[in-house]
Amino acid sequence: MANLRLTLACWNYDRTRALMDGSVRPEGIDLICRSSQLVGDIMERALKLEFDVSELGFTYYLRSLEMQDPPFIAIPVFPNRFFRHGAIFVNAASRIKTPADLIGKKVGELHRYGHDAGIWAKGALSDDYGVPADSYTYYVGGLDKPSPPRDWAPFAEPENVRIRHLGPAQTLDGMLESGEIDALFSAMVPPSVLRRSPKVGRLFENYEEVERNYFRRTAVFPIMHTVVVRKDVYRQNPWIAPTLCKAFQEAKDHATKLYKSAEVYFGAPFMMPWFHSLQEKNRELFGDDPWPYGIEANRTTLSTFLRYHHEQGLTERVWDVDEIFAPETLG
Repeated sequence: MANLRLTLACWNYDRTRALMDGSVRPEGIDLICRSSQLVGDIMERALKLEFDVSELGFTYYLRSLEMQDPPFIAIPVFPNRFFRHGAIFVNAASRIKTPADLIGKKVGELHRYGHDAGIWAKGALSDDYGVPADSYTYYVGGLDKPSPPRDWAPFAEPENVRIRHLGPAQTLDGMLESGEIDALFSAMVPPSVLRRSPKVGRLFENYEEVERNYFRRTAVFPIMHTVVVRKDVYRQNPWIAPTLCKAFQEAKDHATKLYKSAEVYFGAPFMMPWFHSLQEKNRELFGDDPWPYGIEANRTTLSTFLRYHHEQGLTERVWDVDEIFAPETLG
């Protein structure tokens, strides 16, 4: 019997590379892999149903579930996850020293209200510092160049949130540095920060320490993206959901083996001084698997994001973790 041919679109991460280069082959499936320099390009094309299987921002997937005929079903694979306290940038002249100082301020958000990095940052500010997500005025646009005129993932903006869209000549980085906005939530580090402009900085300058403490307290490692299967493909072949999960896990195991070899050779495979000590530091915090797939290992993180998504006006209700993944993967 011939293998099922599926297109897979995903960024070329270390944890997916063995799938992309064919070192790992899912049983019964021939993958035609697609990648891009821009993960946003992958997601835009995925939302046009160009791929059978694709990486997709978690918030886009959750929005799709409230369509009349949802086009995707997710599997519990999470290729992109980051802590986001370090993704809150501030203008120095705005005198924002604590999270509470953000209340009432003009805050930028990258491309659209409700991108994954912003959702996590706002959720943490609300939970831990009493700063509600609706306590700012949002300025939405591009980071260092204007956003395209058409949003490829539009949705109805919440009525209780004040949102302003940038003009064609405005950028969030320029407005942050000039003081036209006071702060910025961004998945990308602004150019002004990269060139060390004295006019901008981070709300949490010691963000690694803050984020490590956040994980110790909450057991939450924020998830940005998941992997989705087109619903029509899944309905015809439900067996592919657990098969793909297994293949993504095997690909991640390939990367893990490389990192373990670096412990023996003091980081020799990588251009990263003190790689060995970083590995030890992370193992003390995360255990042997800092990047788990599957539902149970991520239930707390997933439940937190589903709550944040609803609290910030992005979904009509709080979805349950077990509702949003293919049933064949729940075990």
